[in-house]
Amino acid sequence: MAAAHHEALQALPKKHDFFIGIDSDGCAFDTMEIKHKECFCPNFIDKFHCQAISKYTREAWDFVNLYSKWRGCNRWEAVVRVIDLLHDREEVKRRGAKVTEGKYIKEFVKNNKVLSNDTLKAAIAQATGPAKKELEEALVWSKAVNDSIAQMVHDVPPFPFVRESLVKAKPKADMIVVSQTPTEALVREWKEHSIDGFVSLIAGQEMGSKTEHIKFATEGKYDKSKILMIGDAPGDFKAARANNALFFPINPGAEDTSWQLFFEEALDKFLAGTYAGAYEQKLIAAFDKLLPETPHWKNA
Repeated sequence: MAAAHHEALQALPKKHDFFIGIDSDGCAFDTMEIKHKECFCPNFIDKFHCQAISKYTREAWDFVNLYSKWRGCNRWEAVVRVIDLLHDREEVKRRGAKVTEGKYIKEFVKNNKVLSNDTLKAAIAQATGPAKKELEEALVWSKAVNDSIAQMVHDVPPFPFVRESLVKAKPKADMIVVSQTPTEALVREWKEHSIDGFVSLIAGQEMGSKTEHIKFATEGKYDKSKILMIGDAPGDFKAARANNALFFPINPGAEDTSWQLFFEEALDKFLAGTYAGAYEQKLIAAFDKLLPETPHWKNA
């Protein structure tokens, strides 16, 4: 029997032959910079006691979440990667900063397919001693991030050609939001700009991974050649390929032109069955070059 968080995805009716999944932060909306630089990272520095190494913490946080191949990953996976980068950095070691090992956060990430505040609360309920303390502190951080986003992130419209693309695709494709952002924030942002009516469902982190979103929304309903994921991060590409689906990249730093290309050309190719092959491969090859795996301070 399917887990409860999959049921809404599986219950989606097929109204058209084509299916499109769309990421939100950094893909449909230009919200990545403000969320990570003004909400996630400042709260991380505060709640994880990184004041003495704030410069290096910001560099690590921004690298993982904005400028690397991990861009767009779940917030708890990001925390683990940032902690590891800080422990590995010589400047941090020289300052004698006591960065958390994140032992129990890492166990939480390893042991849970759905990484959200709700599953973290369930883990806290089962934990004792140091594990309980660390996870409770992590939850305080996550709630603070959500509060900051709710207060600060507004009046940020979709990228140009997003609305036009949704209007163009709606008569021929079933569409959902595929994201690792909390659903509450997604719903608020899509409703604020009156584009929520174009999608059948807004799937956030509470419904599982992006791979699971696509799988349970499409399995047994659509031909694989008629499933497309639109995203701005390698994780979006991996989620598409894990389901043998097609991928259209929104290139970080060139989002406007990416959406214009989708609206004017790529969407037509997808609906005509001519997107797969050399055309898609060329777009993905260019996208793959944009985000590195190694941070600049390791190359210096």
